[in-house]
Amino acid sequence: MKDVSEKFETLRTAKAQAQIRVGAGTPALMAAGKLPKGDPLPVARVAAVMAAKRTSEIIPYCHPIPIDHVDVQMTSLDHWLIVTAEVKAIAKTGVEMEALTAAGVAALTVYDMLKPVDNELVIESIRLVEKTGGKSDFAEAVASPLRVAVLVLSDSVHSGAKEDKAGKAIVEALQSQPVKVEKYEILPDETAQIREALVRYSDEYKMDMVITTGGTGLSPRDVTVDAARAVIRREIPGVMEAARSYGQRRTPYAMLSRGIAGFRNGTLIVTLPGSSRGAKESMQALFPALLHVFRIARHNPQHDAGTPPAIHSSSRCRSSYPSDHRPRRGPKRTEGGDAGRKKKKPLE
Repeated sequence: MKDVSEKFETLRTAKAQAQIRVGAGTPALMAAGKLPKGDPLPVARVAAVMAAKRTSEIIPYCHPIPIDHVDVQMTSLDHWLIVTAEVKAIAKTGVEMEALTAAGVAALTVYDMLKPVDNELVIESIRLVEKTGGKSDFAEAVASPLRVAVLVLSDSVHSGAKEDKAGKAIVEALQSQPVKVEKYEILPDETAQIREALVRYSDEYKMDMVITTGGTGLSPRDVTVDAARAVIRREIPGVMEAARSYGQRRTPYAMLSRGIAGFRNGTLIVTLPGSSRGAKESMQALFPALLHVFRIARHNPQHDAGTPPAIHSSSRCRSSYPSDHRPRRGPKRTEGGDAGRKKKKPLE
């Protein structure tokens, strides 16, 4: 089976439909209750619910999912019986196979119960109507790639005693996001230097986001959180709470991270753990949903108009970073402004 251990749980829904063509006299027999095996509709509903719950036992590569809801509706239209099955679950993977299996088994049950009186039965189609859930539902549209700086904060990496792995893991994770890494820097665990770097990237370079790795633990030299808290003007506690919750389900040490996140002016500062595993898991937990913060925190008339700009999916991080990067000048960004509300896409 596909490894879904890195995914986080979201509400998953799926709706599938099966169409059964019946003979001309069958609807009348059903209405009169003159079928040798009884009314097929309530039996088919029960069969669909049972099938949805046991999909992983029927389809080899389906993951077992704790299903929260199954709804089955039957509609009779002239010479057609329409079965619609809807499945919901809070899970790491989708429930479309559960919905398709439910609709298919319901159709087979109807077929079995009608075949003694109808030689014209045909199951014409079984198809997925819609599905929701997963990271793709939370992808954000941005007008241009967000400008990001990655700071590696470690005495041993700065001195050359150790190779940086966590910072590179962050850069790699960002390659699938609508961002551009414009700066990658390694600094020692010195409060003043960290604070100066965060202020510089926010106030002078006006980066959209600064992601740090290292210095979020409990040793005397772990000073990143203290330095960040001194420059952040508005904390967002839920960001790192989400990362710790995600990590705690994978290692019992995630709760020891003191990482914080918040805005300084228009720059989002996020402090991640220093281990490559901790940094990678935090990125998995936070993206792409974290990018929604820019839609909320900044006023953008295009968002208010309900027409979000397109994602530049081709944007990628550079493999090397300029040492003579010059700050881009532009209008000063503020943290406030009317919050643009993301409109939900209509289900097709």
